[in-house]
Amino acid sequence: MLPQVSGKTYPKEVCLNRIWQKPEEAKISVFDRGFMLGDSLYEVIPFYEGRVFALEEHLSRLKYCLKEISLDFDVEMLIPYIEDAVRRSDYASNDAAVYLQVSRGAAPRSHFFPEKSEPIFLLYSFPVNLRGFENKHWKLLISEDIRWHRCDIKTTSYLANTMLNDKSYKLGLDETLLVKEGIITEGSHSSAFFVQDEIIYTHPEGHQILSGITRKIVLDLCRNLGLELREEAFPFSEIAYADEVFLTGTTTQVMAISEIQFQDNILFQSSEPGPITRKIQEAFIQRTRNLQV
Repeated sequence: MLPQVSGKTYPKEVCLNRIWQKPEEAKISVFDRGFMLGDSLYEVIPFYEGRVFALEEHLSRLKYCLKEISLDFDVEMLIPYIEDAVRRSDYASNDAAVYLQVSRGAAPRSHFFPEKSEPIFLLYSFPVNLRGFENKHWKLLISEDIRWHRCDIKTTSYLANTMLNDKSYKLGLDETLLVKEGIITEGSHSSAFFVQDEIIYTHPEGHQILSGITRKIVLDLCRNLGLELREEAFPFSEIAYADEVFLTGTTTQVMAISEIQFQDNILFQSSEPGPITRKIQEAFIQRTRNLQV
């Protein structure tokens, strides 16, 4: 039996290179480059009431990341395994998500990509409560963005993000908002949006942020709703003057922010989600629950 940690549980089974098996039976080489070097990528794909959501977008991002790290892998062959992951579970008709990871595979340790290696993939499903996010709010901590310069690649090498988010966790907060050279980039595991004078701001795509799938959906919803949107970096100095702040992510969805802390100061406070955040949350629920907006 694998030990339980911090209330988290392991899945009953995982799929490792096309074979479904118990987690404690799944084995990889000690020379797997994902294990040794973080030479691997991942995705988290949501299922709403047993229906996969935005699968094409998630796989498209995976293809982009594979190309960026020169890893040849057939993404399309993953589709039946992704769909099967939830069907095989005890929550096949409920909300869930699938974790998917692709590693370059085993090779003698080196600081360059090996000419020959056989990629491996791992995936499994897990239950997640995707309802009621509109009735919640998060409190954030601001920290310096210490991550590498290719945040657009969704790599499993997540140590910097984990270090940053651990600061918030130990303070009883929900997420860490990252600042680099005076501007807000994103959260440690979310995309950041700010509303000021009825204009929505979010950092433009590029190497400094992950191209969030939920972020893209929210951008589309904003345009459909006729909301003014600017893909511009929001300055750290303007946080105190923001009217609304919300974060987006696959399981975060559209989360209102009630407080932002920096060192010993509270820079932003809001007693309830603002009207623009509410409007986007309602549209997101309609989109994900197949009511379409």
